[in-house]
Amino acid sequence: MNPLCPLDNIRVVLSHPSHPGNIGATARAMKTMGLESLYLVNPRLFPNKEAETRAAGAWDVLNNTKVCANLDEALNGTVLAAAVTARRRNLSHDIFDSNQGARKLLDQAKQLPVALVFGTEMSGLTSIEVSRCQIIVHIPANPAYSSLNLASAVQIMAYELRMALSKTEYLPQSVSAPASFDEIELFYCHLEQTMISSGFLDPKKPKRLMQHIRRLFSRARLEKQEVNILRGILNSFEKRI
Repeated sequence: MNPLCPLDNIRVVLSHPSHPGNIGATARAMKTMGLESLYLVNPRLFPNKEAETRAAGAWDVLNNTKVCANLDEALNGTVLAAAVTARRRNLSHDIFDSNQGARKLLDQAKQLPVALVFGTEMSGLTSIEVSRCQIIVHIPANPAYSSLNLASAVQIMAYELRMALSKTEYLPQSVSAPASFDEIELFYCHLEQTMISSGFLDPKKPKRLMQHIRRLFSRARLEKQEVNILRGILNSFEKRI
């Protein structure tokens, strides 16, 4: 694979997978489309013989799998994370279909790491996990029966990424550097603490304020310089306080 290929910058993240067979099938689905980076958040059983069997030759992907304690660890260093979910959310980020979402991810992956995030087999992603992502990707399916097997959902998104790759020029472009996941999370923590210190936010009754704020800034697609400016403003507020 071309070392500059954006697919090298795309992580597939499985949060709390319960069936090792799905992990192996995911590795196989990824390899058929040229994806190599698999991250697992607190898997129930891994490593596991069934995962090796279902990988069916994609053992290099399986053997290089990174196991993380939480989703923040899996997303560390990424500049865009897409939550793959079929459920409607009250406080939803921008929603794209699988084709549009693949193109969004691929565009950012020309420069820096991005992630596709999948939830558990039974219940999918939690609202907190979705809030850690910047966009939602929805795979169009039969409304009367939209439940997809985990590995099947990964295969669809891997295919969409492969198709998007064939239609794009992926030499590096000179663009403003987007803020990374960890930089944005530090900004959210800084903002929350400043709002508490100023009396704007009551930590005992936070309600859904931070979810609203995450949604707002997710739409903005913050760049590094913008995060630095915002945190500089917060620092000036703190000095006044």
